[in-house]
Amino acid sequence: MLSRVADAIYWMSRYAERAENVARFVEANFYLTLDLPDGSQNQWLPLVSVTGDEALYLDRYERGDPERVLDFLLFDSEYWNSAFSCLNRARENARSVREIISTDMWEQINSAYHFINEAARSEPRAAIFRNPYDFCRQLRTAVTLFAGLAHDTMSQGETLQFFRLGRMLERADKTSRILDIKYFVILPSVEAVGTAEDDLQWSALLGSTSALEAYRQAVGELRPRSVVAFLILDRSFPRAIRFCLLKADAALRRISGTPPGSFVNPVERALGRVCAELNYASVDDILTFGLHEYLDDLQVDMNVVDEEICSTFFSRDSSSEDVEIGRAISPPAPAPEISPRRPAERVAR
Repeated sequence: MLSRVADAIYWMSRYAERAENVARFVEANFYLTLDLPDGSQNQWLPLVSVTGDEALYLDRYERGDPERVLDFLLFDSEYWNSAFSCLNRARENARSVREIISTDMWEQINSAYHFINEAARSEPRAAIFRNPYDFCRQLRTAVTLFAGLAHDTMSQGETLQFFRLGRMLERADKTSRILDIKYFVILPSVEAVGTAEDDLQWSALLGSTSALEAYRQAVGELRPRSVVAFLILDRSFPRAIRFCLLKADAALRRISGTPPGSFVNPVERALGRVCAELNYASVDDILTFGLHEYLDDLQVDMNVVDEEICSTFFSRDSSSEDVEIGRAISPPAPAPEISPRRPAERVAR
């Protein structure tokens, strides 16, 4: 397939998944602040910090009140990571490969865009700002339908694998950031750890990733270290970071034809390294390293994988308009040894 097509499919899925996860961010914070004291009105700005775009927000607004944060994250057309901007870009990428994707997919992403565009144009948006639950739930449903249609109406070839690759990488990144909300927004005092309030907040966090029932079935008792282990290391829950990255790795290898345990390009090496680290990590390792630091470092690693994908599959030679992506023909190299984690580094998406 052409690199132009692969690029559009990859970013179409990433932007759609990102829009859904922005809605999850908002939903998570809304539920988490419900159990906080009256000062919860001041707990919305840290939500922007989790996205890595606090400096941009503060350039436009002086305060972090709920209405301004919600408008910034959901409807701001000048903010590239707002739900509106993400759905707009997903739709434009879908338009550019209209002959590749199914009619059902196009109609669904077009409908999702018009849903959020209508909300963005409506004034006032006070009802959404007071209780964003209904809006965020409808937005999440629209994007989930789009992804489901992709799997049900596209052939199981390279096009769908690029869709899966982008979607799983985006989901892993955003699950890490939703989990980081606990650190930024509601990090309790020492006295609050283990209290009913702390348990309610962890329960709400699981609910924001649609993981509460799956966690109850797999683990049972609500314990913070078990929640961390479940959302990062579980192999079977679709929003656990390890699950997402293993699925992304499988999609990548179906594109290149490279067997597990080897690599023929920098993408497979970078993603294989991250998967190997997760395969051999334990919750004790994570908590000893520091949850926030571990998640921050993991986000850096996933950014590196994304950069390698773009340079390996999508970068085009200046002498030609497009190149064809073919199967790997060079012999696989052995999997690299895993080096210790480097210090955390914040990279804004």
